[in-house]
Amino acid sequence: MSTGKIAGIVAGVVIVGGILGWMFTAPYLPNQGLGRTPGIIIGGTPTEAPSDFTPLNDQVRGPLMMKQAGFPSLVVYLSWVGAEGGVITATRPDNGYWGRRVKERSGDGWLRIGDATYAMTASEVLGPERLEMMAKWAARSGRSLDEPLYEGSEPLREWEVFFWTPRS
Repeated sequence: MSTGKIAGIVAGVVIVGGILGWMFTAPYLPNQGLGRTPGIIIGGTPTEAPSDFTPLNDQVRGPLMMKQAGFPSLVVYLSWVGAEGGVITATRPDNGYWGRRVKERSGDGWLRIGDATYAMTASEVLGPERLEMMAKWAARSGRSLDEPLYEGSEPLREWEVFFWTPRS
């Protein structure tokens, strides 16, 4: 076999290995550098959604994993708070990827909380309910509505809020 052919095979194996490694390990938890890399496999056990997600607030710490329906179906981490009838999530008002997709498409997707994966639909919350839900989200994050989540971001009262309800 020629050196060029061997180099091509090695390059192919490295590329395929890199793609498979990304598929099975992303998303990464920190929100910097590679931590912002979305994944494609959500995992977990498909579970029927409870009528009240509030008990999960004490049972599951840390972010949930979210995967939207459609293409590209990428998995990202989100901060959340369980509520009666669904799950509250929020995002910066910067026309970001997943918030924009919920507004432009159906909002169907899956939320993995702990080991359970729920089929859910997200809806943007507007009006006075938005601040009520954002206050719950902020409290779980240990902040007030007038604080930014991190340096350079908007105060939490300006963030977009989404309420995820079980898909029927």
